[in-house]
Amino acid sequence: MADTKTSSMVGGALALAASLALLLTCVGSPSDAARRAVTDSAGRRVEIPDRVRRVYTAGAPASILVYALAPDKLLGWNRELTPGERAFLPSRYAELPALGRLTGRGNTANVEAVIAARPDIIVDVGTIGPTFVSLADRIQQQTGIPYVLLDGSFAATAKSSETLGEILGVPDQGRRLARYTERLLAEIDERVARVPEDQRPQVYYARGPRGLESGAQGSINTESLTRLGARNVVQESVKMTGTISVSLEQVLAWDPEVIVTVDPSFAAGVRTDGAWSGIRAMRSNRVYLAPLVPFPWLDFPPSINRLIGLRWLGRILYPDRFAGDLRQETREFYAAFYHRAPDEAQLDALLRASTPTR
Repeated sequence: MADTKTSSMVGGALALAASLALLLTCVGSPSDAARRAVTDSAGRRVEIPDRVRRVYTAGAPASILVYALAPDKLLGWNRELTPGERAFLPSRYAELPALGRLTGRGNTANVEAVIAARPDIIVDVGTIGPTFVSLADRIQQQTGIPYVLLDGSFAATAKSSETLGEILGVPDQGRRLARYTERLLAEIDERVARVPEDQRPQVYYARGPRGLESGAQGSINTESLTRLGARNVVQESVKMTGTISVSLEQVLAWDPEVIVTVDPSFAAGVRTDGAWSGIRAMRSNRVYLAPLVPFPWLDFPPSINRLIGLRWLGRILYPDRFAGDLRQETREFYAAFYHRAPDEAQLDALLRASTPTR
């Protein structure tokens, strides 16, 4: 039995190697082009083509950043966009194919699909850690395609935008988006610094249709709460990191002042769910659904789409201190990052989420 299993594994590995070799032969070797070296956020030295024309993104955060910087170089989205999402993008980009993803739960792409897409490079944006470094090294070795890892945290967003702008041959756009990010974060930090500790609300971030998923200490998914000085009830109570599952009993015990979510099913259902009715956020009508299209403003994915969400969430948490023109700020952000300003009806629909869910 052991010998048969071993032979099967060896045969499978040889078949995969032959398949990859055939694909590489068909599409041409990336080493045929002139090369240059870049250092990514993980400190990896990666040899990339001197001119990058075709980019495969490992996950949704990278897709959004590549799209913002150089949409004509993006080979496709990681999933098919919904009609509502496509309505906010120029049609030639909205209709790009769905190519799957290499990272995250239930990854949907494989190395053969990546090679078949004939990218010059693979880009991943998000948390930098051993798991993602190992994946990048493995995929790069298997495909021969350079794989660049970039830090997606707020603190690194400006630098990652500039770095990727240089990689993609659009340094001016990279610098523009980096300067926007720096100005926004500086403004947010300055406003939050003036908020006394006892005026910073306790907030629960509800994920999933039942609202019982959230983010704890160190999670990139709750970075917006942290940046705005909110007291994340999960972070204060659970000695875990990353995204987690919680119980309704825990949420009831935490009794948050504000609940924010990116799940429309939860936002609609919680209004009539008596089990949640005793929570302070419900009693004071402070449950908010973040704007969702073309990409959610709070998370899911945690990429540059969260930048405009900081302004929205600031108004939710501190209405007297974030009293700017969110409508105009949204219009300008979408034009700069998504290459299309929303019309008046779209702005109406987006900002309707700035009011409580009931």
